[in-house]
Amino acid sequence: MQSLKKYRRITVKIGSALLVDRASGLKRDWLDSLADDIAVLAQGGAEILVVSSGAIALGRTILGLGKRALKLEESQAAAAVGQIALAGAWSDALGRGALKSGQILLTLGDTEERRRYLNARATISTLLKMKAVPVINENDTVATSEIRYGDNDRLAARVATMMGADLLVLLSDIDGLYTAPPARDPKAKFIPVVDRITPDIEAMAGAAASELSRGGMRTKLDAGKIATAAGTAMIITSGTRLSPLMAIERGERATFFRPSANPVKGYKTWIAGQLEPAGRLTVDAGAVGALASGKSLLPAGVKLVSGNFSRGDTVAILSPDGREIARGLVAYDAADAVRIAGLKTAEIETVLGYEARSAMIHRDDLVVSHAGGDISGG
Repeated sequence: MQSLKKYRRITVKIGSALLVDRASGLKRDWLDSLADDIAVLAQGGAEILVVSSGAIALGRTILGLGKRALKLEESQAAAAVGQIALAGAWSDALGRGALKSGQILLTLGDTEERRRYLNARATISTLLKMKAVPVINENDTVATSEIRYGDNDRLAARVATMMGADLLVLLSDIDGLYTAPPARDPKAKFIPVVDRITPDIEAMAGAAASELSRGGMRTKLDAGKIATAAGTAMIITSGTRLSPLMAIERGERATFFRPSANPVKGYKTWIAGQLEPAGRLTVDAGAVGALASGKSLLPAGVKLVSGNFSRGDTVAILSPDGREIARGLVAYDAADAVRIAGLKTAEIETVLGYEARSAMIHRDDLVVSHAGGDISGG
């Protein structure tokens, strides 16, 4: 059994289907029970951050838009209506336990661009210092498909690692990880503890379960990789019951993901947690070995460059078999990276016409991911 009371800073993510009923709207009794759980943990000295889905789902219920697929502008309008109602509901529910709350709406750039990432972190830190519960959601009123997180599981993991949370709780419509999606496979076995998120573990993931949710088990495991790499433990458990956090305390079913024994810290947490790399560099076997030993990535080891990235963007580094083995901040624009890929350091200046950096990605800007899901500084 995992007790939440030993953790000092906890991020809790709530899915839309838990919070919003298609017909009747907000599930106030459930929200009140969760807020009571949060008050218990806060009274015990924990700092709680909430990542709450539900703005679009609530807005479409208020506006009477039904179950049909929404156009982008309709989703954004629904979010605008739903966000006000959602923020008010959280304020009321947490206020019952004498807790203050503050709303934070994030876009993808707020966590992917370094300066905005630091600003968001400072704002949320100030709320916590003031003993207020940050209630965080994606800013669906302005986000488009090209500039969105796409799911609140990964957003929650990004927030948890940004804020140095030691636990991330994903409240879902499923009570944990199984060897296969249990709705499709009656023989699927429950997994209580995951030491590392390996390719075998990832293969167990299914797809999204309802039209209210943009995430499935796949996005939860993606969130787990982000969180555990930064030293944040993760729990996936059912949120369908009342008082879902205290259910964890009672020992009800949940899957616990252990944090990495060698977590990324500080600046490299930001690099490792980037949700969508701007490009990809496929490297040879020699470069794989060099990266694993803590060296920089040199152009000589790069075999293929893909993506339209700029200098300073985060790119993924792939092994010859296409597996992601690292991420880093690239020192060249994509066009120049293509020109110097495979070249020795002495040849770069001749090709580019100017004296350039010897490394495609310097080891100080590099995070290497080892087989099995652990990630460490290069």
